[in-house]
Amino acid sequence: MNTAMKNTSVLISGASIAGPALAYWLHRYGCRVTVVEKAPRLRLGGQAVDFKGATHRTVLERMGILDEVYRRRTGGADQEIVDGRGRRLAVLPGEFTGGDVEILRGDLAELLFDRTRERCEYVFGDSITSLTQSDGGVHVTFERAAPRTFDLVVGADGIHSNVRRLAFGPEEEYVRFLGHYYALVQIDLESGNQMYNEPGRMATLGGKKAPSFFVFASERLDYDRYDAGQQRRILMDAYRGAGWRIPEVLAELAEAGDDIYLDSISRVETDEYARGRVVLLGDAAYGNTLGGFGSGLAVVGAYVLAGELAAAGGDHRAGFAAYQEAFRGYAKVARQGNAGPFLAPATPGRIRMRNWMLRRRVMMKAMLKITDRFATGIELRDYAQCGGLLSR
Repeated sequence: MNTAMKNTSVLISGASIAGPALAYWLHRYGCRVTVVEKAPRLRLGGQAVDFKGATHRTVLERMGILDEVYRRRTGGADQEIVDGRGRRLAVLPGEFTGGDVEILRGDLAELLFDRTRERCEYVFGDSITSLTQSDGGVHVTFERAAPRTFDLVVGADGIHSNVRRLAFGPEEEYVRFLGHYYALVQIDLESGNQMYNEPGRMATLGGKKAPSFFVFASERLDYDRYDAGQQRRILMDAYRGAGWRIPEVLAELAEAGDDIYLDSISRVETDEYARGRVVLLGDAAYGNTLGGFGSGLAVVGAYVLAGELAAAGGDHRAGFAAYQEAFRGYAKVARQGNAGPFLAPATPGRIRMRNWMLRRRVMMKAMLKITDRFATGIELRDYAQCGGLLSR
């Protein structure tokens, strides 16, 4: 264990991917870490996430989890795009959607949690209600726990970050809605990993990437993200009258329990990652829903943030500035894509164009090369070699 930040107390909001990944590195550098999570327990299940390229592999290897990630891999599979009669129109290659290695989000969260649960304090079923900064730290109040003061606070709590709202400002100032919603639902209908489109609507069944998965164009909706019944009604309304197997899906959906997740396709746009002693990480800082790089950005960002803090000898001003300088260019990929029009094209002509492109191997190879370049577009610093700095 390095001692550069010995006894520095850090509160991390969010126990999905970015939070536990950061907790792992901060503990190694001597910090006392507390992770607070609004959910009552670790969130398992969910869609698959993927890692791609040498940069992602290097960070996973330095964390000592690369072999376990490969052991738990789902194995990305090709997805067949079909018409209303189930006839194949095109194929979405597994290597495009699944990267080099794909793992269920819940499995990755569990893996990171297991590596940190004995070393860090986890508080489930609670949330931050206020942050008050001073020269000596950040005074934090919670919904349930007693107030505490920490040296640093990290928002690793997703695209709808509570920490960003409290420290930076309202969500609408930092999150841009991109015109689509997506939903994940546990519906058990026999299907061979198929995807179906109508203008502005997409549905997939039987995929390994996610349970039943839906993307649809919409105006911005006002709903409770924690109300499963309300989300179910929105999804059913969005797909009424659709063809293919959608009537079966709607019948199943009407009887489904609370295992549904609906959210907007949105992008976080921030010019800075830190305000005083508070810093943002992962989707809270540079999220792009369904952008394809969220988990990679989260684990690499955690590595860089913790490493730069350690290299700065615990000086949060210098560490946060170095993190932003090192990471801003790499995170730009999150500002460049919008999966909605690709997955749910707006017109029959655009659906045909998308399918035509997928049938052209030369175009797919070009797209894969672009994603390779994005995934490896940062020079990783080996913070273990910062000896002189870490001992200050």
